[in-house]
Amino acid sequence: MPLSPPAARERLHVRRVSYEGYRRADGLYDIEASLDDSKDHDYPLSSGVRSSQVPVHLMRIRVTINRRFDVVDIEACTDEMPYPGHCDQITPDYKRLVGSNLLKGFRKSIAEKMGGVSGCTHLSELLGYLPTAAVQTFAGERRETDSPGGHKPFQLDACHALATDGEAVRLYYPKWYVGATADAAV
Repeated sequence: MPLSPPAARERLHVRRVSYEGYRRADGLYDIEASLDDSKDHDYPLSSGVRSSQVPVHLMRIRVTINRRFDVVDIEACTDEMPYPGHCDQITPDYKRLVGSNLLKGFRKSIAEKMGGVSGCTHLSELLGYLPTAAVQTFAGERRETDSPGGHKPFQLDACHALATDGEAVRLYYPKWYVGATADAAV
Protein backbone atom coordinates (compact mmCIF):
# COMPACT_ATOMS: atom_id res chain seq x y z
CA MET A 1 0.00 0.00 0.00
CA PRO A 2 1.50 3.41 -0.91
CA LEU A 3 1.80 6.38 1.41
CA SER A 4 -1.23 8.63 1.70
CA PRO A 5 -1.26 11.75 -0.48
CA PRO A 6 0.93 14.46 1.09
CA ALA A 7 -0.10 17.94 2.13
CA ALA A 8 0.84 20.83 -0.16
CA ARG A 9 4.62 21.18 0.11
CA GLU A 10 7.88 22.29 -1.47
CA ARG A 11 10.87 19.95 -1.62
CA LEU A 12 14.02 21.43 -0.03
CA HIS A 13 16.46 18.55 0.22
CA VAL A 14 17.24 15.17 -1.32
CA ARG A 15 19.46 12.52 0.23
CA ARG A 16 20.25 9.60 -2.02
CA VAL A 17 21.92 6.58 -0.49
CA SER A 18 22.81 3.45 -2.39
CA TYR A 19 24.56 0.16 -1.73
CA GLU A 20 25.90 -2.16 -4.40
CA GLY A 21 27.36 -5.60 -3.78
CA TYR A 22 29.94 -7.31 -5.98
CA ARG A 23 31.59 -10.74 -6.08
CA ARG A 24 35.26 -10.28 -6.96
CA ALA A 25 37.39 -12.63 -9.07
CA ASP A 26 39.65 -13.29 -6.05
CA GLY A 27 36.75 -14.73 -4.00
CA LEU A 28 36.21 -11.63 -1.87
CA TYR A 29 33.20 -9.30 -1.97
CA ASP A 30 32.96 -5.52 -2.28
CA ILE A 31 30.07 -3.55 -0.88
CA GLU A 32 30.09 0.01 -2.22
CA ALA A 33 27.98 2.66 -0.57
CA SER A 34 27.36 6.24 -1.63
CA LEU A 35 25.64 9.25 -0.12
CA ASP A 36 24.54 12.34 -2.06
CA ASP A 37 22.93 15.30 -0.26
CA SER A 38 21.55 17.96 -2.59
CA LYS A 39 19.46 21.08 -2.14
CA ASP A 40 16.82 22.40 -4.51
CA HIS A 41 18.09 25.94 -4.00
CA ASP A 42 21.43 27.66 -3.54
CA TYR A 43 22.53 26.97 0.01
CA PRO A 44 24.55 29.24 2.31
CA LEU A 45 27.39 27.46 4.11
CA SER A 46 30.06 28.91 6.37
CA SER A 47 32.52 28.16 3.58
CA GLY A 48 30.39 30.03 0.99
CA VAL A 49 27.18 29.66 -0.99
CA ARG A 50 26.77 26.19 -2.51
CA SER A 51 24.97 26.16 -5.85
CA SER A 52 21.95 23.89 -6.10
CA GLN A 53 23.85 22.23 -8.97
CA VAL A 54 26.59 20.97 -6.61
CA PRO A 55 25.84 18.43 -3.87
CA VAL A 56 26.44 19.48 -0.28
CA HIS A 57 27.80 15.97 0.36
CA LEU A 58 29.01 13.37 -2.12
CA MET A 59 30.70 10.48 -0.35
CA ARG A 60 31.56 6.91 -1.22
CA ILE A 61 32.96 4.00 0.69
CA ARG A 62 34.01 0.51 -0.44
CA VAL A 63 34.24 -2.28 2.12
CA THR A 64 35.86 -5.54 1.06
CA ILE A 65 34.77 -8.63 2.99
CA ASN A 66 35.24 -12.36 2.92
CA ARG A 67 32.48 -14.99 3.13
CA ARG A 68 32.60 -14.81 6.95
CA PHE A 69 31.74 -11.07 6.74
CA ASP A 70 35.20 -10.08 8.01
CA VAL A 71 36.31 -6.64 6.82
CA VAL A 72 39.58 -7.10 4.92
CA ASP A 73 39.84 -3.60 3.41
CA ILE A 74 38.09 -0.22 3.37
CA GLU A 75 38.47 2.75 1.08
CA ALA A 76 36.51 5.97 1.64
CA CYS A 77 36.36 9.20 -0.36
CA THR A 78 34.60 12.51 0.06
CA ASP A 79 34.24 14.36 -3.26
CA GLU A 80 31.84 17.12 -2.19
CA MET A 81 31.65 18.51 1.34
CA PRO A 82 30.81 21.68 3.25
CA TYR A 83 34.42 22.23 4.39
CA PRO A 84 36.83 21.30 1.57
CA GLY A 85 40.27 20.36 2.81
CA HIS A 86 38.85 19.46 6.21
CA CYS A 87 35.98 16.95 5.86
CA ASP A 88 37.97 14.83 3.42
CA GLN A 89 41.01 14.47 5.69
CA ILE A 90 39.41 11.72 7.81
CA THR A 91 38.73 9.22 5.01
CA PRO A 92 42.00 7.21 5.39
CA ASP A 93 41.22 6.66 9.09
CA TYR A 94 38.33 4.35 8.19
CA LYS A 95 40.96 1.64 7.70
CA ARG A 96 40.74 1.30 11.51
CA LEU A 97 37.67 -0.87 10.87
CA VAL A 98 39.70 -3.52 9.00
CA GLY A 99 39.44 -6.72 11.03
CA SER A 100 35.88 -6.00 12.19
CA ASN A 101 33.08 -8.40 11.37
CA LEU A 102 29.89 -7.03 9.79
CA LEU A 103 27.65 -9.41 11.75
CA LYS A 104 29.43 -9.29 15.11
CA GLY A 105 29.41 -5.85 16.69
CA PHE A 106 30.15 -3.83 13.56
CA ARG A 107 28.00 -0.86 14.55
CA LYS A 108 29.65 -0.84 17.96
CA SER A 109 33.08 -0.85 16.27
CA ILE A 110 32.03 2.13 14.15
CA ALA A 111 30.98 4.04 17.27
CA GLU A 112 34.14 3.13 19.20
CA LYS A 113 36.69 3.66 16.43
CA MET A 114 35.05 6.37 14.29
CA GLY A 115 32.61 8.12 16.61
CA GLY A 116 32.58 11.85 17.29
CA VAL A 117 35.66 13.73 16.10
CA SER A 118 37.39 10.44 15.21
CA GLY A 119 35.29 10.12 12.06
CA CYS A 120 32.76 11.68 9.71
CA THR A 121 29.14 11.54 10.78
CA HIS A 122 27.93 10.84 7.24
CA LEU A 123 30.47 8.13 6.37
CA SER A 124 29.83 6.43 9.69
CA GLU A 125 26.06 6.54 9.13
CA LEU A 126 26.59 5.08 5.66
CA LEU A 127 28.54 2.19 7.17
CA GLY A 128 25.75 1.51 9.67
CA TYR A 129 23.54 -0.10 7.03
CA LEU A 130 26.35 -1.96 5.33
CA PRO A 131 25.78 -5.25 7.19
CA THR A 132 22.27 -5.67 5.78
CA ALA A 133 23.52 -4.73 2.31
CA ALA A 134 26.19 -7.42 2.62
CA VAL A 135 23.61 -9.98 3.71
CA GLN A 136 21.53 -9.11 0.63
CA THR A 137 24.65 -9.43 -1.53
CA PHE A 138 25.09 -13.01 -0.31
CA ALA A 139 21.40 -13.84 -0.90
CA GLY A 140 21.36 -16.43 -3.64
CA GLU A 141 25.03 -17.26 -3.10
CA ARG A 142 24.01 -19.97 -0.65
CA ARG A 143 20.71 -21.55 0.36
CA GLU A 144 19.09 -19.23 2.87
CA THR A 145 17.35 -22.09 4.69
CA ASP A 146 20.73 -23.55 5.69
CA SER A 147 23.46 -22.13 7.82
CA PRO A 148 27.07 -23.27 8.18
CA GLY A 149 27.59 -25.93 10.82
CA GLY A 150 23.89 -26.75 11.10
CA HIS A 151 23.19 -23.57 13.06
CA LYS A 152 19.95 -21.64 12.82
CA PRO A 153 20.09 -19.16 9.89
CA PHE A 154 21.08 -15.72 11.21
CA GLN A 155 17.97 -13.99 9.83
CA LEU A 156 15.59 -16.04 11.97
CA ASP A 157 14.35 -14.20 15.08
CA ALA A 158 15.91 -11.00 13.71
CA CYS A 159 12.59 -9.42 12.65
CA HIS A 160 8.84 -9.74 13.13
CA ALA A 161 8.21 -11.75 9.95
CA LEU A 162 10.90 -14.31 10.75
CA ALA A 163 10.07 -15.11 14.38
CA THR A 164 10.69 -18.83 14.81
CA ASP A 165 7.20 -19.28 16.25
CA GLY A 166 5.58 -17.49 13.30
CA GLU A 167 3.81 -18.57 10.16
CA ALA A 168 6.56 -17.53 7.73
CA VAL A 169 9.10 -19.74 9.49
CA ARG A 170 6.59 -22.60 9.65
CA LEU A 171 6.12 -22.34 5.87
CA TYR A 172 9.63 -21.52 4.64
CA TYR A 173 11.98 -22.76 7.39
CA PRO A 174 10.07 -25.71 8.89
CA LYS A 175 13.25 -27.20 10.39
CA TRP A 176 13.53 -24.15 12.64
CA TYR A 177 9.87 -23.65 13.50
CA VAL A 178 9.18 -23.74 17.27
CA GLY A 179 5.52 -22.70 17.39
CA ALA A 180 2.52 -24.91 18.00
CA THR A 181 1.88 -27.51 15.33
CA ALA A 182 -1.42 -29.00 14.19
CA ASP A 183 -0.37 -32.37 15.65
CA ALA A 184 0.20 -30.82 19.11
CA ALA A 185 -3.29 -29.29 19.06
CA VAL A 186 -4.98 -32.68 18.60
